[in-house]
Amino acid sequence: MSVSLADYRSALSVPGATLPVVFSAIGRLPIAMYSFGTLLYVQRAEGSFATAGLVSAGSLVGVAIGTVAQGRLMDRRGPSGVLLVVSTLFALAAAALVAGVEWGAPVPVVVGLAFASGLVMPAMPAATRALWERLVSGRRREAALSYEAISLEVFFILGPGLAALLASTPWPGTGTAVAVVATVIGAVGFALTGPVRATPAMRPAVRPSLLGAIGSPGMRTAALSGLGFGLVVGAVELGVPAVAGGHGEPWLGGALLSAWSVTSVIVGVLYGMRPWPRALHLRMPVLVAGFGVLVLLMWATASSLPLLVVAMLLAGGLITPQTTGQSLVVDVVAPPGTQTEAFGWVVTAITVGAAVGQSVAGTVVEAWGASGAFAVGGVAGVLVGAVLWLRRRTIESPADVVQLSLH
Repeated sequence: MSVSLADYRSALSVPGATLPVVFSAIGRLPIAMYSFGTLLYVQRAEGSFATAGLVSAGSLVGVAIGTVAQGRLMDRRGPSGVLLVVSTLFALAAAALVAGVEWGAPVPVVVGLAFASGLVMPAMPAATRALWERLVSGRRREAALSYEAISLEVFFILGPGLAALLASTPWPGTGTAVAVVATVIGAVGFALTGPVRATPAMRPAVRPSLLGAIGSPGMRTAALSGLGFGLVVGAVELGVPAVAGGHGEPWLGGALLSAWSVTSVIVGVLYGMRPWPRALHLRMPVLVAGFGVLVLLMWATASSLPLLVVAMLLAGGLITPQTTGQSLVVDVVAPPGTQTEAFGWVVTAITVGAAVGQSVAGTVVEAWGASGAFAVGGVAGVLVGAVLWLRRRTIESPADVVQLSLH
């Protein structure tokens, strides 16, 4: 199924959606901004990309675990109360992290504080996606889910760029602090809106397995696609500032990362109208592998900033189609009553991938040079795409079967 611009307008203008959409945007923008801002903050404080990568990875791993746990709680108890509690805990944990960096705490302590803050970071993407499941249906639901994917990916791209710009201010922790404030405002405001407070708890008809949503083979494949995406993005997010610094233009790192959003938004909207491949189970491996190939092109052009910009814009075109596809896959394969948790697993996979990508890329940058980060991301994308191709039948939908039988 494809969607039109009218479907987007209809979904976003549904009664009761305005305030949740606004507060959701405020609360989701800092997701990548927080981890990347912390990476730059620690790098400026400690003088090491490897140490900064470990701290950022600690935060992302915390987010990965916390997103799934919060998603399961939201399914069972409703989102409003859960978001209010974790918002308070997140503000406290993030303040402790900043204090640890400022006071020169040992690296393991800072990594632990980063993990704790990530663990209680409000799981806004999962909460907002679940709200759309209740507010709209049919083509409007697909448009709403596409909007979620497009906007989330824009935030994943704009967040690091904004964090990089704020980190260049006299206090390098500015990006982290702004991300924390925006997260708390967005999550609390979202939790207090009428539609969110009215969202009921889900009562599954059968007792859920211990594994929850991830017990489904299709969900494991969906999570794998998120992991591959995160590996590539994490490596690139670390590599771009390093390459820009190597060219003597450190300020350019944030601008280059933000440049991804240009093609990400344009292609994301157009791709929703005419997705290719049409069959969802074929689409995911092609997109992830293609993303890896284009990031390898970034590695090949890293010695020239103009060529690198062109390569980044090309790679950016495949960002939103992947996250849109992941959201649609979850709609097909998630077990009943686990929608919030199921999407949480995809977000978790992305954040784990980003954490590993940043950590490995940070080590490679210090050992073999800045452009090596792109090689890490590119190879990871191609390899994960190949595995997704082998597992493609696990995410095949009835519509895919009908579509393929007609050709």
